[in-house]
This record gives sequence, C-alpha cells and structure tokens, in this order.
Amino acid sequence: MIRKSYFHKKAKIETTPSVKKILKEIIVWILLSVFTVGASYLITSNVFIKTSVSGISMQPTLEDGQIVIVNKLAYYLQKPERNDVIVYKQTNKEHSYFEVKRVIGMPGETIKIKNGIVYINDEVFKEKVKIDIIQNGGLAEESIKLDDNEYFVLGDNRNESEDSRFASVGNVLKTEIIGKAIAREKPFSFINGLNLAD
Repeated sequence: MIRKSYFHKKAKIETTPSVKKILKEIIVWILLSVFTVGASYLITSNVFIKTSVSGISMQPTLEDGQIVIVNKLAYYLQKPERNDVIVYKQTNKEHSYFEVKRVIGMPGETIKIKNGIVYINDEVFKEKVKIDIIQNGGLAEESIKLDDNEYFVLGDNRNESEDSRFASVGNVLKTEIIGKAIAREKPFSFINGLNLAD
C-alpha cells in the first residue's frame, strides 16, 4: 500500500507540470489571437482606408468609380513626393468626397505650363505617366510660386481635369492631404505601376 501510494503521488507530480504548461500555452495563444485581431482592426480602420475615384480626371490610370486604397500614415514620417497620387479634401469645399490627383510641384518650386508642357523651376518636367499635351494651362500659364506647405497637383487626364491650374482648386495644402493612394482594388494593382510612360 505504501509503495502504491508513493507511485500514485509521483505520477501526480509528473503530470501536473505538463497540464500547467498546456494551460499556459492555451492562454498565450488566446491572448495572441485577441492581440492580432485587435491590431488588424486598428490598422485597417486607422491606417488604411478606401475611397472611390470621382470623375474622369485620373484616366487612364484610374477610372471613375474605382476603389483605391489609401495609406493615411504615409506622410507622417515623410513628405509627399513628386508623382505620388494623393487623396485630399480641401477645407473650403462644400462637397464631401475626396479628390484624387498626382503631385507635380513641390513646396518652394515655381511651376509654369508653356505650349502644353509643364516646367518646374524653368526646366521641362519629365512625365512619369502617359499624358496628352495640355490644351489649357490655366493659372499656370503665368509662373506659380509654391509656398512652403503647398503642392501643385494635376489629373493624369490633363484636358479633363479640374486641378491646381484652376482657381476653383488652386494649390493643395499639406494639411489637406488625407494620404497616399497606393493601390486600386479591382483589378488589384499598385498605382505606381499603372499607365507608365515609355
């Protein structure tokens, strides 16, 4: 009887740590799962948003009604770069939708459109995407000097776009930029690879 009791106690001692270990692993797995789901929700709701393209101003790169994925944190660590496709909402506009345009002019630069060609600081701007010759230079037919927090934006469909060439839009302020349009949803493709010039 003493020997049986000894072995019974020894068996309990050996199995107890393994049960505790399994319970610990289950708890860790549950916590990791909850953390992953929570982090995913925060990222998708606060870092990446979706918006639809309104109008034909970005054709053929982006079509009217296409959904684009926007990185809202893109410009927290760095400034917008030339050729970025940005999403912005101007504070003096009554409409509620976001605008989608391409950054051409950077803060401090001088922009001019002459004979349908964009000049930046008196040098011809080499287009990254396929575009038509501009028929109407608008305000940019005279030199436009950008302030330290201003960006000059154009639609890729240069002759069917209301953009920084016109007083109704003007230059876009850094504070008005929502984020960087990084991809279109359907068919999925990264925007920086669309409609590239030869």
